[in-house]
Amino acid sequence: MISPPKLRNDCFALPPGVDWIPMETALSTLRDRMTPVVGQRVLPVDQAAGMVLAAPAQAQRNNPPADNSAVDGFGFAGPVPDGPVEMALVEGRAAAGVPYGGNVPVGMAIRILTGAILPEGVDSVVLQEDVAREGERIAFNGPLKKGANRRLAGEDVRAGQPLLPAGHRLQPQDIGFLVASGISDVTVFERLRVGVLSNGDEVVSAGDSAPETLGPGAIFDANRPMLLAQLTQWGFEAVDLGCASDARDDLRGRLDRAATEVDAVLTSGGVSTGDEDHVSALLRDEGQITSWRIAIKPGRPLALGLWKGVPIFGLPGNPVAAFVCTLLFARPALEVLAGGQWRQPQGFDVPAAFEKRKKPGRAEFLRARIGSDGRVEAFSSEGSGRISGLSWSTGLVAFDEAERHVTPGDPVRFLPYAGF
Repeated sequence: MISPPKLRNDCFALPPGVDWIPMETALSTLRDRMTPVVGQRVLPVDQAAGMVLAAPAQAQRNNPPADNSAVDGFGFAGPVPDGPVEMALVEGRAAAGVPYGGNVPVGMAIRILTGAILPEGVDSVVLQEDVAREGERIAFNGPLKKGANRRLAGEDVRAGQPLLPAGHRLQPQDIGFLVASGISDVTVFERLRVGVLSNGDEVVSAGDSAPETLGPGAIFDANRPMLLAQLTQWGFEAVDLGCASDARDDLRGRLDRAATEVDAVLTSGGVSTGDEDHVSALLRDEGQITSWRIAIKPGRPLALGLWKGVPIFGLPGNPVAAFVCTLLFARPALEVLAGGQWRQPQGFDVPAAFEKRKKPGRAEFLRARIGSDGRVEAFSSEGSGRISGLSWSTGLVAFDEAERHVTPGDPVRFLPYAGF
């Protein structure tokens, strides 16, 4: 009889025997196993910016709702042949929101303003700048095609047309798009709550101590405020879970509270296999964990697991590695947990302003920015503790696992931070 493996019920688990893995394999595994974990609600569309659609949006009316004028001018039945044309004006005018109620006979024209519904008998509009007027008559030169300066009903959007898919995160321009299409309410996912937890006896929260009072082994907790700010910018609800000491009971208590307060947790530090790596040890002993040694620089150790059903992203402790791994792994996975679509970072090729000899075997990411000459500059150090490079840079230069010798002028792939 075949003996089945133990049920792990772990969305992060890799196949047995997989240890050191390429970055794309880790990303593919994450993508395959992420599903939304948040509820849904209905919101007025003007309150839904930054939310993720839980159901497709469909146009409720035509946009424009009726044929209308694209310019200020004079409307008539076209076309107009080549040469001078003279027309009498009907009494009255058509303006946006104040339509003309009568009919414009063939050979006559009406004063019409931008956005006004075209009256019966009007299908073309001549620009007022091209018209001479004397009393109730106008003259202008043709030719003018039928339909000139006319917007057709529904030429932008037709009633019943699909607008935006489920999983789309609403941007300000989307709000205008939906409102113009007659939508007043949308079904969205609740905002994903993401907790950020630091750990380590050496880590001190900003404001708790003055710099001159810190001991030689103490460091300020830069990761937690950095990651909280990044999560907020991405549209998640960022929850500060504080900093746990190296006592297992303290860490366990904070994770227990997190399981009742948030939908996912980012931790920094304590995810390797050393004596003081308590996050990975606690998850291994009392939760569920997959510790990945990923072939990337900076980064490499990444603990992905569950604590009482809540996904845990155990990030490296060095600030640069924590930030880069958040961009590469947590960002797309959290978007799916929030009900959104897996996000591939946007990037483009630009000439390098630096030289680099890269060894084969792992993907690498350099802190970088575009210089005034349009070439991409790399930060002077690749050290994961050099947090100044994150502030100096505006994105990352990405290399795959292949060996590479880059010289100035060679094209390299630049991923702006905004592209994540």
